[in-house]
Amino acid sequence: MTIDSPLTELKGVGEAQAKKFAVLGLKTVGDLIDYYPRRYEDYSQVTPINKLRPEAVTIEAVIKQATGRYVRRGLHITEAIASDATGSVRLIWFNQPYRAAALKAGQKYFISGQFELSHQRFSIMNPSVERVSDLPVNAGRILAIYRETKGLTSRQIRLAVHEARQIIKVMPETLPPQITKSQDLMSRSEALLGIHAPLEGGQLAAAQRRLGFEEVFQLSLASLLNKRENQRETALSIEFDEKLAREFVSHLPFKLTDGQRRSIWQIYQDLQKQHPMNRLLEGDVGAGKTVVATMAALMAMAQDWQVALMAPTELLARQHADTIHGLLKPLGLEKQVVLLVGSLSPAQKTKARAAIASGHAGFIIGTQALIQEQVDMHKLALIIIDEQHRFGVEQRKTLMAKAGHMPHVLSLTATPIPRSLALTLYGELDISVLDEKPVGRQAIKTEIVSPNSRAQLYESIDKQLDEGKQMFVVCPLITDSTVLDAAAAEQVYQQLAQKDFKHRRVGLLHGKLKPTDKQSIMEQFVCHELDILVSTTVIEVGVDVPNANIMLIESAERFGLAQLHQLRGRVGRSSDQGHCYLLLSDSSAPTRRMRALSSSNDGFKLAELDLEIRGPGAIYGTSQHGQLDLRIAKLTDTKLIAAARAAAHKLLDQNENLLQYKHLMKNVNRLRTVTNLN
Repeated sequence: MTIDSPLTELKGVGEAQAKKFAVLGLKTVGDLIDYYPRRYEDYSQVTPINKLRPEAVTIEAVIKQATGRYVRRGLHITEAIASDATGSVRLIWFNQPYRAAALKAGQKYFISGQFELSHQRFSIMNPSVERVSDLPVNAGRILAIYRETKGLTSRQIRLAVHEARQIIKVMPETLPPQITKSQDLMSRSEALLGIHAPLEGGQLAAAQRRLGFEEVFQLSLASLLNKRENQRETALSIEFDEKLAREFVSHLPFKLTDGQRRSIWQIYQDLQKQHPMNRLLEGDVGAGKTVVATMAALMAMAQDWQVALMAPTELLARQHADTIHGLLKPLGLEKQVVLLVGSLSPAQKTKARAAIASGHAGFIIGTQALIQEQVDMHKLALIIIDEQHRFGVEQRKTLMAKAGHMPHVLSLTATPIPRSLALTLYGELDISVLDEKPVGRQAIKTEIVSPNSRAQLYESIDKQLDEGKQMFVVCPLITDSTVLDAAAAEQVYQQLAQKDFKHRRVGLLHGKLKPTDKQSIMEQFVCHELDILVSTTVIEVGVDVPNANIMLIESAERFGLAQLHQLRGRVGRSSDQGHCYLLLSDSSAPTRRMRALSSSNDGFKLAELDLEIRGPGAIYGTSQHGQLDLRIAKLTDTKLIAAARAAAHKLLDQNENLLQYKHLMKNVNRLRTVTNLN
């Protein structure tokens, strides 16, 4: 048997169960070994029966008797009495008719479960039971709890992992020996045994440290290798024209913040170098990133080079085109702004591509289709990426092939990034931070609302709409779900348009609409032909409607903290007061996330809290970015991150042949292709 063997080669895993494992993406023994537990339940401490308290418990006892019977509507109950030297306790299982026959009278068992009150008697409910041995799997120890699927429990997964122990014991080492020694790390095989079946808390902690260190080390090594490769490339040196910069600023209807001035100067210095800029411009929602990006583009355009801006959605690409057109118009450069998106007519696309190929298009704006379609950007000097989490090595190579050289790269994000995350994910990336709101912007008032207060809330909102304001209503789902108890946009739209706000103009926007329909609805809202726009999170990034000062988020507890902060940033984008209402699904007490959002507008503080709440792993907090997520390491563990990064630096500085570490480099090369900003 090897890690590539199908799961059916493990004792106890038949074809039927293998299909259930496949639902979790587990097809081989290696897949199973790499499937880490979600959490643990500690049943390692054996308690005498006379000392039991209402909690998770483990006893070591003899089963005296066990009986089973069917009661109402086919429900089966198995009851047994377990005894030790101090007393006896009742055990109860529901719908496990095989239990009575499986339990042997007079045999000593480890019995682990929840000791709680049932029908006015304390019992251990649905316990795991296992004969006393030196190596218990499902009772009397720290139990691994996995993500499950229908018909496949954590108990069954633990049994399968147990059958794979001999393979785990010979798993190859993936870290260089000098690193495991200097960092005092257990071997990979020991760590895998400890993560799946820890004998005690110390072994689990050591296993988590080893595997967490490896995760950060590999990500750091991938980041550093990409950084060094990028620095070996040659880029166009773009000179700084102070007169042009001053002229651009003089036409702005507002004063640049200190953060904007500092950031653009850092960018200008990078652009003058002969190796490619690789900078992240990070700023809270509404901090003015587009103006800084346009100032950067201005220098390239002045020297007859091209700039391309890639946005995550066509909606945002169109909005960027409108904004940048307005910013460049006072300088007479607005005709150089060209939009290339999928919904253009064939004739419009042909015209746009011709302008790009001839060089008449100085500022090209679109989605990732810019690099995928037959677009001739041979004069490309700078690419600006807005909220793209997957712009990596392959896309850069595609651009380099188009331009004949490596372009400078400026990435924009409205998601505040805590330092620990920046170090882990972005490695040696240069970061500029916009930490101030534009002058005149007010903090958004955020209020948590119980569903019982919906009528009063609507009355208050209606008065604000009377004053000429507009409102976003955001829902977590498009249509009703039988799985999630959360508000759906289509149903909320019907309710508002036909009942609660039938005297208002209400629109509906979601991701399943055609691009032309989305654009039409958004334009209606921008032009104030709609008072209320019911939407999904398609409006999360970038949508700018200064007159929309009310944000109502339905089933707010269904969203992550960072996402809620992003959504809230769609309002309060003028000098008027913005309002955000977090409407809960039920009358339960607000969560820590809800309370934090209602008390703070500081995106960086909220980002730190979001990391703390999410715990280990989720770098982006959304499932589509899972390839980069850390499964063991905690992003808040700055000590571990610093140690892993220092070790990665040291290994590269030693100029060793990294190909000798084939298992390590296989993972590192995979990460190099998906790492966001290298």
